[in-house]
Amino acid sequence: MPSRSSARLAALTVAAVCSAASAVVLTSPAHADSVRIHDIQGTTRISPFAGQKVADVPGIVTATRTYGSSKGFWIQDAAPDDNPATSEGVFVFTSSTPKVAVGDSVTVTGTVSEYVPGGASTGNQSLTEITKPTVTTVSTGNAVPAPVVIDAGSVPRAYTPAGDTAANGSINGLTLDPSAYALDYYESLEGMNVQVEDTRVVTGTDPYAELWVTVKPHEHRSHRGGTVYGSYDSQNTGRLQIQSLGSTADFPKANVGDTLEGATTGPLDFNQYGGYTLVASKLGTLDSAGLERETTRKQSGRELAVATYNVENLDPSDNTFDKHAAAIVDNLQSPDIVSLEEIQDDNGAKDDGTVDASVTVNKLIDAIVAAGGPKYDWRSIDPVNDQDGGEPGGNIRQVFLFNPERVSFVDRAGGDSTTAVGVTEEHGKAELTASPGRIDPANAAWKASRKPLVGQFVFRGKTVFVIGNHLISKGGDQPLTAQYQPVTRSSEIQRHAQATAVNTFVKDILKIQKNADVIALGDMNDFEFSDTAKIMEGDGELWSAIKLLPRNERYTYDYQGNEQVLDQILISPAIRRGCDFEYDSVHINSEFNDQISDHDPQVLRFRP
Repeated sequence: MPSRSSARLAALTVAAVCSAASAVVLTSPAHADSVRIHDIQGTTRISPFAGQKVADVPGIVTATRTYGSSKGFWIQDAAPDDNPATSEGVFVFTSSTPKVAVGDSVTVTGTVSEYVPGGASTGNQSLTEITKPTVTTVSTGNAVPAPVVIDAGSVPRAYTPAGDTAANGSINGLTLDPSAYALDYYESLEGMNVQVEDTRVVTGTDPYAELWVTVKPHEHRSHRGGTVYGSYDSQNTGRLQIQSLGSTADFPKANVGDTLEGATTGPLDFNQYGGYTLVASKLGTLDSAGLERETTRKQSGRELAVATYNVENLDPSDNTFDKHAAAIVDNLQSPDIVSLEEIQDDNGAKDDGTVDASVTVNKLIDAIVAAGGPKYDWRSIDPVNDQDGGEPGGNIRQVFLFNPERVSFVDRAGGDSTTAVGVTEEHGKAELTASPGRIDPANAAWKASRKPLVGQFVFRGKTVFVIGNHLISKGGDQPLTAQYQPVTRSSEIQRHAQATAVNTFVKDILKIQKNADVIALGDMNDFEFSDTAKIMEGDGELWSAIKLLPRNERYTYDYQGNEQVLDQILISPAIRRGCDFEYDSVHINSEFNDQISDHDPQVLRFRP
């Protein structure tokens, strides 16, 4: 069976190829003596023969793909040229099960096409293919060209050249420099037989039978074996996605820090879900590093423990309640306040107008009690149906759980899905006009996105304001491997407006009470070094406490081989000045193949 990722790519491949073919004006076939694979690939990302018909292109079959809609095979020239910028391999798209075998010497006549995985709107680079092929087998049983070994010495330190300003920032027309840039190096091997050896896993196996390795074991290594994404200029050049041409049932179930021992060999492909991908004909052997889930320490009697946890579209039909409960009780040590993201309504993705989530929340609370935890109370505000983004019909929202034995909640009427919460002054102290409430829900910044939930808590006689956030996702941003460099992060426009709204609300609290304890936490969908974080921090109104950790421990999420910060807890000056706080990113999900959420929870402990 194919990986689900390959299947989803294949469907797009067929549509794109058919669309491209219908628009191509064919020329006379180029003569075989003058056109070989390296001529087709050329010295840029776009073939000089794109849209043209080529005849009798020779090559050795190095691998076949017999599943999904993207059926075909890879060929490689047994007589390469001496230009390192020109790839010697290419994919032949057959659309049906190919009738060739590895080791066949063939000639191919067909049309050269540039397929953009996911479509042009993604900004992705294209994959050079030969489509509508006529294949002639010349001989069988030939030796496959030796794989090019990709390792720390061969991949350049710089990630990509800057795009051509005359081409809207595209790198497509630039001459490849594989000795200077990682993306150029990988492109120069597109379609070729390549090999990695003894590589460390930096993103565990996902549901689509994919994992990521690094060929640079010392590149921004995390303390638990991953690779940390610490700035926009640290894309981490050693990352490479691994899929398999074999059965998904045999694909290794890897965690971060594990190693694929020995050689992993196959053609270098390019897809929508990660860019350059080694599609393995031969997989290395998995050697487990024995990574274990982390447990934070228990808060003391005088410490308030506040956590944020994205439970990934939790609804009553899920089978993860017991595991989430165990994570909260055992790994997080039963925080006093837990701000949850992605709590769905009581019938999940069924889109019938239901917005209440009390069944979902109480099922989790009951599971926490069964796991030996406290009987949490909770507060939330139901969203307007289908107005807060997320899975259609799911009506995700933030929810505050709190332990009433340790914390009290200040209930103040007036908060609902459309009414903006405000701040008033009482006896020189800041008070919410409604608790719980929502920040400026009519603001266009929150269109099709979750509105922040605000609550007023009291711990040992001290008031603490908590703002639960789930900012708009990074969906729509161009991938790191895009043809446009530097990439465009279009989702930031709305997220910056959201960060501004949250910061403005915090300012309203601090104008009245500059020593107020304010916490803004949740899934911020952006990095601790991002402009989103800087806007939310403002002129010191808040500070992202994950920056308390060493750089190689700053991550809450693992995406395409990059461990990164998406979840944050920001604190007001009164908390930061006290210097009596601790921060912990508790790694229980992001590094593991059997995760119950794709986010790691975060915990802040301090003395109000």
